[in-house]
Formats: sequence, C-alpha cells, structure tokens
Amino acid sequence: MTTTIQLNDGNQIPAIGFGTFQIPNDGSTKTAVSAALKAGYRHIDTAAAYFNEAEVGQAIAASELTRDQVWVTSKLWLQDYGVAAATKAIDTSLQKLGLDYLDLYLLHQPYGDVPGAWQALEAAQKAGKIRSIGVSNMTPKSWQQFVPQFDVLPAVNQVEFNPYFQQRPLRDLLAPAKVKIEAWAPLGQGNPQLFKEPVIQQLAAKYQKDAGQIILRFENQLGIVALPKSVHAARIQSNLNLFDFTLTATEMAQLQQLDQGHGRHDPDQPGLENRLLNAFDVHAQ
Repeated sequence: MTTTIQLNDGNQIPAIGFGTFQIPNDGSTKTAVSAALKAGYRHIDTAAAYFNEAEVGQAIAASELTRDQVWVTSKLWLQDYGVAAATKAIDTSLQKLGLDYLDLYLLHQPYGDVPGAWQALEAAQKAGKIRSIGVSNMTPKSWQQFVPQFDVLPAVNQVEFNPYFQQRPLRDLLAPAKVKIEAWAPLGQGNPQLFKEPVIQQLAAKYQKDAGQIILRFENQLGIVALPKSVHAARIQSNLNLFDFTLTATEMAQLQQLDQGHGRHDPDQPGLENRLLNAFDVHAQ
C-alpha cells in the first residue's frame, strides 16, 4: 500500500493529493479543500496562477489538523521568474496561504529565466521557507535544457499523466535521479472515452470499484503522485479509496497498453510561452 512516496531529498510526499486547478476563489475552493481534508486528504496542490491560495489556506486553518499533517504545494508563475521576482513571489504565496513554510514549491512552466527562478527556490529551501523544490510541465527537451544548470536537483516534475499519456521517455530520463512524477489530469480531465475503455470497465467490475479508482490505483502502483480534482463530495471521497485492492502484474501490463504516447498539452509547442504569459496576471489580485 503506497500512501506516501519518498522523494530524492528524503521527504515523504502523500501519494494522492487534492488538485485545485480551476476551482474558483468565490468560496468554492475553501469548501472543496475542507471536504478533501475531512475525507482524509493530506496533500493539497495549488498555484499562484490558480488565484485560490488564500482559500486553500483558510480551509487548512479551519481544519483541526496541525501544520505538519498537511502537505501543501504551490507554484511560481512566469511573470515572477528571475531571482528577485521569484524571491518576492514565494513570500507572497506564504502570506496568502497563511503559512510559515511550503512543503513543495514548483516552477509552473519551463520558459524564460528558469535558472534565475530556480536559484530563488534553492535559496528559499536553504532558508527553511520550502521543504522540497521541483518543476512542472518539463519535457525531456526542457529538462535537458535547464536542469544541468541547477545546483539542486528537482524532487518532482508535475506533468500531464494518465493511462492515455504515460510519459515513458520522461520517466526513463528521471528514474536514475529518483525524480518523481506528479500527475495533473490523472483522470484524463474526465475524458469519457478513457473511463469507457473495456479493460478499465472489466477491472472496475472485478474489484467493485469505479473507473476512476482503477485509473488512480494504476498510477499509484507505477509510483506516480496523482492529483485528482473534484468539487463533488462523493467523488472527492472515492478518489481516495484506492488502497484496499492491488492490480496484478498482468492487469498493470494491460493498462500500460492504453498509452497513446501524447497528451492534450504539448509544452514544447512553439508560441506557447507567450500565450501562457498573457493568459494570467498573477499581480492583478
């Protein structure tokens, strides 16, 4: 039963986290995160560009959990890359969350002054403001471009990952350094086609689980940190109920056959950096 996964810096990260992407900051985030904590989640994933860090912090503060019981991740947006801007942004995230430290802080996108931003993360880690540092949306190409310039190796790379996109070249690249993959869109962003795959339906019937639980268990057994997101209490609960069954080696191999080798998001796509930079203004709030 893999409920925590060891990172290359020695920290133990909860294997299932609660994702908050696209949950609005109109009270919905506080409600959803409160429900997740009540259901048993101990890992909450947010970002400056989600505009809901403050509500994540409010939900944690309102829970009866101590700080060391909840793993909190946030991410640095592109506007704040570079040493000085990133240093300030880390403090802003801590302030919004109402926390003294973050368990994990990621570079949200692999563009611009990545080395400068990473320096700020390394310094914040040394200062005790962040326990683990990592990256997000790095492909093998951007990993090889930037990571050789880093003094501290990332602990995680958070990327799109689900049975249709199993990131094999990236996993092969990261495995020797024990860099763990975190899955955003671990359920394929609710892709109905994925949920209806015959092998997933058959396994759901065999284990008396739903399709989502089969998918998340598959990822968990691969050693992937999965970040399912939902605003529905029943789904929030069911996404966590993965640890009372184990897929066999044959079943894992069957699910590995679903890999299409690409996802919906291609970080190497030309022009994407500018589109993303113009998509969010994290200083607007």
